[in-house]
Amino acid sequence: MRQSSVIARRVAAASVSLVVAAGAAACGPKDNDAKSSGGDSQPHKGGTLTVLNSNPQSDFDPARLYTSGGGNVPSLVFRTLTTRNRENGAAGAEVVPDLATDTGRPSENATVWTYTLKKGLKFEDGTPITSADVKYGIERSFAAELSGGAPYLRDWLIGGADYQGPYKDKKGLDSIETPDALTIVFHLNKPEGEFPYLATQTQFTPVPKAKDTGTKYEEHPVSSGPYKVVKNENDGERLTLERNTHWSASTDAERRAYPDTIDVRSGLDSSVINQRLSSSQDADATAVTTDTNLGPAELAKVTGDKALASRVGTGHFGYTNYLAFNPKVKPFDDPKVRQAISYAVDRSSVINAAGGSSLAEPATTYLPNQKSFGYTPYDLFPAGASGNAVKAKELLAQAGHKNGLTITLTHSNSKDFETSPEIATAVQDALKKAGITVKLQGLEENDYSDKIHSAKNEPGFFLAHWGADWPSGGPFLAPIFDGRQIVKDGANFNSGFLDDKSVNDEIDAINKLTDLDEAAKRWGALDKKIGEQALTVPLFHPVYKRLYGEGVKNIVISDWTGVLDISQVAVK
Repeated sequence: MRQSSVIARRVAAASVSLVVAAGAAACGPKDNDAKSSGGDSQPHKGGTLTVLNSNPQSDFDPARLYTSGGGNVPSLVFRTLTTRNRENGAAGAEVVPDLATDTGRPSENATVWTYTLKKGLKFEDGTPITSADVKYGIERSFAAELSGGAPYLRDWLIGGADYQGPYKDKKGLDSIETPDALTIVFHLNKPEGEFPYLATQTQFTPVPKAKDTGTKYEEHPVSSGPYKVVKNENDGERLTLERNTHWSASTDAERRAYPDTIDVRSGLDSSVINQRLSSSQDADATAVTTDTNLGPAELAKVTGDKALASRVGTGHFGYTNYLAFNPKVKPFDDPKVRQAISYAVDRSSVINAAGGSSLAEPATTYLPNQKSFGYTPYDLFPAGASGNAVKAKELLAQAGHKNGLTITLTHSNSKDFETSPEIATAVQDALKKAGITVKLQGLEENDYSDKIHSAKNEPGFFLAHWGADWPSGGPFLAPIFDGRQIVKDGANFNSGFLDDKSVNDEIDAINKLTDLDEAAKRWGALDKKIGEQALTVPLFHPVYKRLYGEGVKNIVISDWTGVLDISQVAVK
């Protein structure tokens, strides 16, 4: 997932509509069973689920959403060819069929993917869903006026780079074929073994051409899921969803669709959300949040209350916070200086600055520590819990800085506990012990984002983070370390300007694999190989702690999203 504003939105809205988390296996409250938590009674259909969020569910058009696994609220309305497995923890990081009968049938070199739709699929008005509807839904995502979704289709589909969408080019994309009403075939310009993951994005939502209203479609998108939009106020600030009577559970093994109504209320202050969930009065007793975490102070209060603590969902999502180097800027052009800083980092103080061990876990690998990413444990520059100043000084001396050196660390002024002043100060204090004087350069969020993503203006040393578009090493490593993805005039994410042929070739080789378990192992090995160049210093993976109302049942939190899956929740 792209950094800056895009990833910030996703981190805010949970599974995107955006997500958050990191670390080991995710789980619901420890005292509750995975599929029936939140009370002693079994979940039943009926009632209203209230969603209390900080960020509005804006751009509620499947073409414009940047989702992972189909999103959280969006996944209630938009079904896709594939989706995430709606299970707790690591099992939830698997891709499974949704509209399609399977996760896709690849050609021998993974450049052609074929899907067959299930029989009996219908839109909210009762009309059948066909392969032509899926094709049209994808094609409209190429229209400039509907931009915002993931960029992969433009990069992967033959002819995608030049296609302008169906409003300008009514002929459509030849690389998407629909030989019959239930079959859709994708022709790619390169092998992509992870195409089933991409097919979870909302761009793969069927859209009936006759009902397409362009930029106004978000006001009433035609549902293919268990709920339909009956009200959309202030661009997603208030969404009301009710049952789609033409949705059939017999065609959908993933969504439980227990509540009769989903009432999404956004634009709320995070402290207000947590207070309302804590009190659980009236409608708030059957409320959840998909984008608001407990902060350190709130978590301390909750932990001391057994009843409240039983209503905290814990999640992990593929996300890494790290220090980034620009080796074009001195003294970071010297690997020994980068290694010295890697040894000097005090991860304990960084984690304290991020809210404590309940909200952050130490990272020594770039890839998140989850199996689906191919996590391979390594610690190439062991700093211990509190930094190795002795080793750092030794390396600095070898680099010609026996009297230390002075550097600048760029960070955001946003209070996000990730790239914020608290984290920067913790790094500054740790490096001082190794004789490194760190000057802090704090920038407002937009300026910070523009600067760190500019190939021309990128600072030498800065705080960064990256989150996964899907639970695999591919969308984690390729954007940051593939030399062919260096962007000189635009948003660049390869901050280390690494253009290593052996790395690029290995990325291509892994992309050919359709055995995702084998691919994961290769991503893990590649992570370690890249790590040897010390272009980043992994700091921590965030942990997500979120309250839910006392009347909410069936809490499911997967390692794909790290947040409560509202398609599983019951309120009766």
